[in-house]
Amino acid sequence: MARPFLKWAGGKRQMLPEIQARLPADIEQCTTYVEPFVGAGAVLFHLLENYEFENVHIADINPELILCYRTLQSSAPVVITHLQALVKAYPSDTEERKDFYYAVRQEWNDSVPLLNELSNDDQALRVAQTLFLNKTCFNGLFRVNRKGEFNVPTGRYVNPSFPTEEALLEVQEALQDVTIHLASFEKCIEWVDEKTFVYFDPPYRPLSDTSHFVSYSKGQFNDVDQKHLAELFFALDKVGARLMLSNSDPTNTNPGDKFFFELYSGFQVDRVNANRSINSVPELRGPITELLIGNYW
Repeated sequence: MARPFLKWAGGKRQMLPEIQARLPADIEQCTTYVEPFVGAGAVLFHLLENYEFENVHIADINPELILCYRTLQSSAPVVITHLQALVKAYPSDTEERKDFYYAVRQEWNDSVPLLNELSNDDQALRVAQTLFLNKTCFNGLFRVNRKGEFNVPTGRYVNPSFPTEEALLEVQEALQDVTIHLASFEKCIEWVDEKTFVYFDPPYRPLSDTSHFVSYSKGQFNDVDQKHLAELFFALDKVGARLMLSNSDPTNTNPGDKFFFELYSGFQVDRVNANRSINSVPELRGPITELLIGNYW
């Protein structure tokens, strides 16, 4: 069974029971599944394991993430070979590990301007480097600056959990009939009809003015983008698609902030417990709620 191959901010593995409980009752009659913000793919792989769709479309605006999906879909064994070489060369000494990490990161960053010119083997090497950096960097973040350069410092893991050969081959098998798009969420309207289930997992709205969500692409996702997404949600509802969307719950920090309740007025908005914590402000540490929004329950 395929599992997410990357650590990803806001990953949905812990939320799967809540999402599963709210899947359309007639999901087996849905012929198409669409996920416009695929991220680490926890929901994608869960659905591919448990349901059959004639068409599956995933998308993201992060070119590095889409490169990972496309290369694992076509060339997982080559990625595995490069990743195994990196893991084998990874030193055991802490200081040597630090130097090795920054050398790999520098090589990755040097290739950013050449991303569209890489050979198939170089693409596979880059994906292996992405997996390596993701599993050895601080907190398993994926964060880039405005130049598209990976800027997360090294982590201090004793035994990093690198993807196994078996796990990556399972990802390749799961992705065989998936259409992978490098595209913004608006593009998904071309793939949706009345027999489609769409799951939206956009970058979460920050819970405060001082909270910082990970910038996993060179752009940002602000309230204007959230409103544009809501407009698309309303448009797809008129098409007859079954829609689910997740986002942060502003009332965790501001009980009067009804941003999403007002934005999605007329649709079901559920608060669900999330196994996450707000760590930057001591009095806010502990379990929080997130939102699941739908047009069919």
